[in-house]
Amino acid sequence: MILILLCLQQTNDLKCATQLLSEKFEKMSEAKKAIIRGLGFGGLIHIPPMNVPHKLLKELANSFNLDKNKLDTRHGSLKIKPKKIEAALGLNASGDLFSDKLSFMELSEENKEIFRRFQGKTLKNLTNQMMDIGIDNDQDCLMFKRIFIFYIQMAFLLPTTINKVSPVHLAPIFRMNITEYNWGSHVLNFIIKGIINYRLKKKKN
Repeated sequence: MILILLCLQQTNDLKCATQLLSEKFEKMSEAKKAIIRGLGFGGLIHIPPMNVPHKLLKELANSFNLDKNKLDTRHGSLKIKPKKIEAALGLNASGDLFSDKLSFMELSEENKEIFRRFQGKTLKNLTNQMMDIGIDNDQDCLMFKRIFIFYIQMAFLLPTTINKVSPVHLAPIFRMNITEYNWGSHVLNFIIKGIINYRLKKKKN
């Protein structure tokens, strides 16, 4: 079940990033890992590195029943629900959903500054900042949290084909109580959109 979810999560550009994710956690300090657990992402620290064949990723994307949110295989069907994502990845699957779109004009002046700080950042930029930033005071800890929330979305939970911060990644960084939000549904909705886009692109080709 964990393998299926990990693979399905990468269908937007058909890749599996668990190897790089595992390496970053291995090099990270225990103090930073404690902050990550406090954010509600502790389960992701223990995801094993995997080299998943490209062919398997395609097969999973093609076998997903979008009408019923089921994975249809020769051995039966598996219903993919937010609670299954919660069980497999340790993410909360209850509570409010994040906004689909974030309006810059509706942000407070403080949040606009945060937005500008991360605008145009690439995954490589965020990875370097996440590993290099100190966490000696409250301000640095808060910045590490925001960088990590961006990083984990772009590298694993909500990967996109554009290697820069996307509007889809913005809403969670303004919600420091993110453990109260429904990450299971958030990730599942993204998986479904990724599969739809993959199939449309395949059909067009």
